[in-house]
Amino acid sequence: MESVTSKDGTTLVYDRSGNGPAVILVGGATVTRHDSAPLAAELAEHFTVYNYDRRGRGESDDTLPYTVDREFEDIAALIAAAGGTAHLYGISSGGALVLEAAAAGVQANKLAVYEVPYDLLPGGDERNREYNETLNALLAEGRRGDAFALFMRFAGAPEENVESARNSPVWAGLEALAPTLAYDAACMGNGRPSAERLAKITQPTLVAIGGASAESFVGGGGDFFALAAEAIAAGIPHAQRETIEGQTHMVDPKVLAPVLTRFFKD
Repeated sequence: MESVTSKDGTTLVYDRSGNGPAVILVGGATVTRHDSAPLAAELAEHFTVYNYDRRGRGESDDTLPYTVDREFEDIAALIAAAGGTAHLYGISSGGALVLEAAAAGVQANKLAVYEVPYDLLPGGDERNREYNETLNALLAEGRRGDAFALFMRFAGAPEENVESARNSPVWAGLEALAPTLAYDAACMGNGRPSAERLAKITQPTLVAIGGASAESFVGGGGDFFALAAEAIAAGIPHAQRETIEGQTHMVDPKVLAPVLTRFFKD
């Protein structure tokens, strides 16, 4: 376990493993470096992997008030710790953070994102607005459990899964992460990819989805991730699309790692 201090003084904790070019793993909502450890272990055969807890989660500190720019600075601090050059991989809303950081000028090498959950289906704008308003209201009232349950429903979890989670031993830990859901919502912006910002990304970018996500994701319908990926790839000058057959949003690290290795090494 190592740490780096971001521009605003926030201490970020990370694990470093492997040898080779640096790769920084950027987790999505509720993800800590513990969750990303299996992928880090796979990539460590070819890269020096920096697997960090984003601010406000795991063992990293937090500094309020939050802005997305602070997370850009966090990534920049990790790149500096890696010697000034690194590839970035982001999953889900962590992928949106990677894209926004690159558009803002954070100096990374290649970018790879997996299933960024932009909602381009009919009614997506309204769904995103209602979610953000309700989430912020619940967090302001200190109702962390209700905020996390809201997130689960927004992500497509059936009600029985929400109730099962509430009654599980891990619920207290999930409630502790609830304030960071607002951070991921901020990274997602209005819930749609910005063509103007995507056009600013100069790095080669891999935009991947799972081939089985259409059948497994109940929240948005079969084309949810595919529509988002097509829009992202269309907006980035040097982007390539890939579908990883047989995979869902919970992608298998042993299947994903060779795809990332090939792209980062090419």
